[in-house]
Amino acid sequence: MDNFDSRKLALQGLLGEPLLPTCWRSRPRSFVALMALYESNHRRLGALAGELRSVEGFHRSRVQGDAELELRVTEKSPYTTMLQLTYVFSDNGSVMNAPDMEIRVYHDARLTEAHSLADTHEHPLLHGWRQYRGFDLDQRWARNVMLNKWLEYCLECGHGFTRLRVSL
Repeated sequence: MDNFDSRKLALQGLLGEPLLPTCWRSRPRSFVALMALYESNHRRLGALAGELRSVEGFHRSRVQGDAELELRVTEKSPYTTMLQLTYVFSDNGSVMNAPDMEIRVYHDARLTEAHSLADTHEHPLLHGWRQYRGFDLDQRWARNVMLNKWLEYCLECGHGFTRLRVSL
């Protein structure tokens, strides 16, 4: 089976995502809903990067019509992996990374959490996400909804790290 077939199978796994048992039982912005969001993030990131437990090093994805996407493993342990996921924007000779998100993957639980965003963003569309303040649960909710939608967008654009195993 080639990489395209495995990515296609991973995307098919996302089709049943709205039927996850926790989705219908949880209130929006509740802890249970947040865990369902983490599960959704895990499925989407897996469709983008393949087997998450085995991802190592640095990877790039380039598709026509979208910015270059970079994934870097920053820390690995038997049960978790820390990743940095970012777009690389080039404009008039300058390079900007945004949203420069740190992601924690919990392998045994099959959950993926947007752990943090860069402290500041120069990209105007990302300013609103940093202005959102509130309780810890609300901050986690906002970061992880952003990650979920971003992963969905990346998959729709055709990004995928399983096709471009570029390691440094």
